[in-house]
Amino acid sequence: MAIPLQIRVEAAFSQLAFWLPTPVRRAIAGPPLRLDGQELALDAQLLLRLQKLAKASLVRGSVEESRSLLLASRHLVSGQVIEPVSTRELLIPTGDGDVPATLYTPAGLPDPSALLVFFHGGGWVVGSRASHDNTVRYLAKQAGVRVLSVEYRLAPETQFPGATEDAIAAFEYAYAKARDLGADPARIAVGGDSAGGNLAAVTAQQAVKRGGGVPAFQLLFYPATDFTVRRRSRELFAEDLFLTDSDMSWFEGHYVPKGTDLYNPKLSPLHGDVSGLPPAYIATAGFDPLRDEGEAYAEKLRKAGVPVALSRQPDLIHGYINFLGVGRRFREATAEAAGALRLGLAPK
Repeated sequence: MAIPLQIRVEAAFSQLAFWLPTPVRRAIAGPPLRLDGQELALDAQLLLRLQKLAKASLVRGSVEESRSLLLASRHLVSGQVIEPVSTRELLIPTGDGDVPATLYTPAGLPDPSALLVFFHGGGWVVGSRASHDNTVRYLAKQAGVRVLSVEYRLAPETQFPGATEDAIAAFEYAYAKARDLGADPARIAVGGDSAGGNLAAVTAQQAVKRGGGVPAFQLLFYPATDFTVRRRSRELFAEDLFLTDSDMSWFEGHYVPKGTDLYNPKLSPLHGDVSGLPPAYIATAGFDPLRDEGEAYAEKLRKAGVPVALSRQPDLIHGYINFLGVGRRFREATAEAAGALRLGLAPK
């Protein structure tokens, strides 16, 4: 799909702003923001300032409007398309029809290789394979893995547990068809960001519970893990930091049917059985309403004896893996995760 001229121009100006001298960037961004003993990275504060000037937001108007705006605005922050990475379109059979997916393969990757089954973020309502295209390309290339990016069904058209069922089916498909995908079935990870991190965590738990193939690794970026309680970070970072408290309520209202048991581990993996889970890399962002529940999940894994690396990026905001095209700090944090994935899926 061709990128409209206006978007290309806005993207160029947005990226240029991050190459201005530090004093100029600080003048645009405003005084340093400090909360909870942390200082927001200048790159993050500048991005938020530019978004505010552009009157951009994660949620705006209807579901359709929010989806369209996210898809269009991704070019402002995702950067140049990362190559050489080939793509192949697939259909994953589920109990409710086929789910589209894209297989990403970096050039020169041996066959078979490790594989990451990736679920995009977006509150189970917005987001898509397209919105996370460059992020997935980056992870594939930097970690040296194939990535299967899954277009699970979104709410409100399909509410919980539709997305979880699609995610579980996608992993089971990847495990069963590993050789056809050019993958080693012993080196398949699950991963995702935010809502996608929730789906990845649920998928790993359910895989262990079902007794079939189990992921070798979990890559969880600022995952949503608990719908039952409002933690301190949700109050501290409720406004003006990309993901807001009202955004979260809007997503939850569309995704979770009335009367749902919020302790259901397919919804709130923090309340699930984590014994026997594979090693995990869990990244949280310091200025993120979801920070504390992601860290609570890491602590639960640790107490259960699951090898876990918790990496709080104290100066960043929710969504940072999608901001690879602006500044340096977002890419640095994502590079760390790619390194963890490479190590976690290395041949034993």
